[in-house]
Amino acid sequence: MKHLISFLLLFTLFFTNHVAQNKQLSLEDLIPGGKTYMQFTPKPNLYVQWEGDDLLFYNNSEKYLASPENPDKKKPFTEKEKETKTDRTQSILQAIREAEHNPPEVVYGKPVHRNEFGIQSGTFWSPQNKYLAFYRMDESRVGDYPLVDISAREAQLKNIKYPMAGMTSHEVTVGIYSTVSKQTIYLQTGEPKDHYLTNLSWDPSEQYMYIAELNREQNHLQLNQYSAATGKKIQTLFEEQNERYVEPEHPLLFLKKTPNQFIWQSKRDGYNHLYLYNTEGRLIKQLTSGQADVTGVLGLDADEKYLFILSNEANPIEFQAYKIHLQSGKKTQLTFEPGVHRPQLSPSGKYLIDRYSNLNTPVNVDLIHTTTGRIQRLQTANNPYAAYVLPEITLGSLKAADGMTDLYYRLTKPVGFDSSKKYPVIVYVYGGPHSQMVTNSWLGAARGWDIYMAQKGYIVFTLDNRGTSNRGLAFESIIHRRLGLTETADQMEGVRFLQSLPWVDAGRIGVHGWSYGGFMTTHLMLRHPETFKVGVAGGPVIDWKYYEIMYGERYMDTPDENPEGYETANMHSLAGNLQGRFLLIHGDEDPTVVWQNSLSFLKACIAAETYPDYFVYPGQGHNMRGRDRIHLQEKITRYFEDYLKPECAR
Repeated sequence: MKHLISFLLLFTLFFTNHVAQNKQLSLEDLIPGGKTYMQFTPKPNLYVQWEGDDLLFYNNSEKYLASPENPDKKKPFTEKEKETKTDRTQSILQAIREAEHNPPEVVYGKPVHRNEFGIQSGTFWSPQNKYLAFYRMDESRVGDYPLVDISAREAQLKNIKYPMAGMTSHEVTVGIYSTVSKQTIYLQTGEPKDHYLTNLSWDPSEQYMYIAELNREQNHLQLNQYSAATGKKIQTLFEEQNERYVEPEHPLLFLKKTPNQFIWQSKRDGYNHLYLYNTEGRLIKQLTSGQADVTGVLGLDADEKYLFILSNEANPIEFQAYKIHLQSGKKTQLTFEPGVHRPQLSPSGKYLIDRYSNLNTPVNVDLIHTTTGRIQRLQTANNPYAAYVLPEITLGSLKAADGMTDLYYRLTKPVGFDSSKKYPVIVYVYGGPHSQMVTNSWLGAARGWDIYMAQKGYIVFTLDNRGTSNRGLAFESIIHRRLGLTETADQMEGVRFLQSLPWVDAGRIGVHGWSYGGFMTTHLMLRHPETFKVGVAGGPVIDWKYYEIMYGERYMDTPDENPEGYETANMHSLAGNLQGRFLLIHGDEDPTVVWQNSLSFLKACIAAETYPDYFVYPGQGHNMRGRDRIHLQEKITRYFEDYLKPECAR
């Protein structure tokens, strides 16, 4: 009997392991829009957020409230109906629109400047709701750009406003509506009218509106103060200039107890840091410093003695929370587990809800007492892939093309990796500003498609080249006026690293990316055709003169100002270099990277007698949504399977 039990246990263990090794995840499991995707998203049993200074635990059907001093003692919570300002805001804007009798090209209360400069809203209520500030955007001088909707029997024209680099831009003003007088005034922001009005900020008294105003060249910023009552400019508090660009992205954070002081974020010393100013424009002190970015401001405590921030100072691919004593400047670290921390500060500042993950941790949620540093575990998410064999994922660093700068990579090995075999590689690239693809978060921030391809026997490699974010201004802005060159040089250092590995099939290296990554994929395929056997570029920028003003001119200036840079980054002129199999994919209603980019590249290839492949998603924009996204990933997979994967790993 004893031997029989032992045999059954061994058989069960063998059978379980065998099933796990042969059980594979599908695109439906791994890709947003998939039927079972949500089942494979790490999540705790209950989500946690702040309800005042209490902990609110909730899921789709239950809500519980608990004191942070005793989080295990939960009581049912019934949420009171909260008043919304949305209907009131829209009725005010509608009344203003009707009173001003402007044409449809004048838009009220919407985000402007194509959502650059951190702009996510077009309306801004004052602290006591006495005033509503709003953007008014006049697009009448911007030409109509045609998109076509083929869903109707007779295809219909869908014009959008898309100001291209070097062309006429929209004009923006800021209106202020008084709920007392029922009158609207406009801030006297002056000329030229195609400047950028960013980071609108009310002062606590509601008397003034502050605007970070940027010239169209995006190299000269003024922080200006305006009267909310008259619209007149009161003063310029300070100015910032940079030979490459200045990019304000954060409104002023006013102190409530000393309302004539505020915190300003700036990269003026080379990294994103915090500065304490008064409303006369005098710098009181620099609050943070060093060769690392402040990547987030969590807020102040109720007494306004401490400022809470996120920073990657300990490790460029990790984000930890700190508190800073405003008076002394002393900084205290609050989170310590390796990984990416995303804390939420309680209104009092006494507690943090810290949600974090790392390479091997799906999600942990901790409660941190900011005064004592005490940490309590609130929730833990189970590994949704526990029943499956996942690929080995490693994070590492290598030197950039300058031989000095550290670059961070993620390498995903095939499932069942055998170091005696050679495997094909897919380089997944983005490589542009406002991105960081490699972090010490769950699975190293690997995408579901990376795991899917690892199951099929591919190595998937991603490298954050110079030009990406959270590494300081010099690291990011080195690409200025010469997009594609530094990024490609760094990506090729990653390729050389791959080629040095004995289990990499150097003759079977592919590349794939979307948007800026589509531009990079095209760039790599055409500048290094001897290296890349297969490429798939989605929504690619082909010629930067076809891209919009705000982003395009920040990094490239105008075509007239930088003809050499535009020509170097123009993929049309390199179409004759194409050697490998190359698939371009585009949504025919893409309002971000317009279809003209990839269509014009096809024309260039015809002239050059080269032969890319092409696929269009009708009715889709810049990113494929819903079921089309699953189809997209399968399409990309099949392309690599057909043209990159050897018949058998050797």
